[in-house]
Amino acid sequence: MFPGSVFRLDNGLTFIHQEIPTTPVVVADVWVRAGTTLEPQPWFGMAHFLEHMIFKGTATLPPGMFDYNVENRGGISNAATSYDYAHYSLTTAAPYLEDTLPYLGELLLNAAIPEDEFSRERDVVLEEIRSCNDDSDWIGFQALIKSIYGCHPYGRSVLGTEQELMQQSPEAMRCFHRAHYQPENMTVVIAGGIPVQSAWKLVNHSFTDFAKPSDCPQFEKVAQPIITEIRRQELYLPRIEQARLLMAWLVPGVEDIHTAYGLDLLSVLLAEGRTSRLVRDLREDLQLVQGICSNFSLQRESSLFTITAWLEPENLKEVEFLICDHLDKLHTQEISEQELARSRRLLCNEYAFSTETPNQLTGLYGYYNTIAQAELAVMYPQEIQSFDAPQLQKLAKQYLSPQNYAVTVLKPC
Repeated sequence: MFPGSVFRLDNGLTFIHQEIPTTPVVVADVWVRAGTTLEPQPWFGMAHFLEHMIFKGTATLPPGMFDYNVENRGGISNAATSYDYAHYSLTTAAPYLEDTLPYLGELLLNAAIPEDEFSRERDVVLEEIRSCNDDSDWIGFQALIKSIYGCHPYGRSVLGTEQELMQQSPEAMRCFHRAHYQPENMTVVIAGGIPVQSAWKLVNHSFTDFAKPSDCPQFEKVAQPIITEIRRQELYLPRIEQARLLMAWLVPGVEDIHTAYGLDLLSVLLAEGRTSRLVRDLREDLQLVQGICSNFSLQRESSLFTITAWLEPENLKEVEFLICDHLDKLHTQEISEQELARSRRLLCNEYAFSTETPNQLTGLYGYYNTIAQAELAVMYPQEIQSFDAPQLQKLAKQYLSPQNYAVTVLKPC
């Protein structure tokens, strides 16, 4: 049963609340369906750049005033942008939420995006892009997703490129903001030491005066990619000492959430912990890799299952072959009850550890409500426990093929 309360304001905004009487802290999270997937062709990188510009004030709130009010009361604010969302977080002592949340609402609803601040903040984002381009792991992952998704938004950088950012204007950003920062796209989650009546009153006060939606260029809907072969690419980088092997499989998005949970189990079974299959074989026994991990990334439209290894260049071919051999065995040999129980236990424990604080809960509820619905957030342990070995094996056969995947190799120059 969902432990919080979900409300829909008259204007279409979703409000989620969970009181935690034992904590003096309150976290307010605002999630907006305004990520990279909604950017039209001329405005790539706009969603992330806008996240920066949100904090540059409004007609009635000077730049820096929001941060001053939050920090002066001992609070913390943060923000992030991804493909499916933009996300703004405020953490403060319960008595100060009334003094700070209205400022966050003012920024989100009425961002001025002034021209002088636009130019200055663009330099900040450009420096962020340059910094990422010095990170070999970031370069490798961007190359991997580009080879998988092609022209789909999931295949490009959330940051955009230097060239794309230089073509943007404050007027275009205001248009994008007014088009997508609307109540039907927004979820406000509040958790911590505040009763529902007080939180409800604050949200109604802070998130009502939305600007009229603008008519701006529409993003182009791109068909979901399909991998029917092994897509291979090699990059030579000057600043790495070890090679990287990145392998990825396209798997269902949130519309098939049950399958997603099963793939989470397979990720743990393969490469989480010393007794997982790939870690035990390739790192502990054969010592062919310095490190190896697997990851399942749930996304709204289509998700990604990845295996990444750090190793010496001369071991690349053998390690890729052995990973594919492990997948073959996963298809043909029975998964032991001991392995399955371990994987279930690890994931259920991780879930329990990640739902202890107000900050964790607001993130969990907001994320799920943005890509699907909040109630799915609490179904995770039950879904994980529901899988048996034959079901997992069936998923492995269906989605983790040794013949259909993308691979990106990074080698030292």
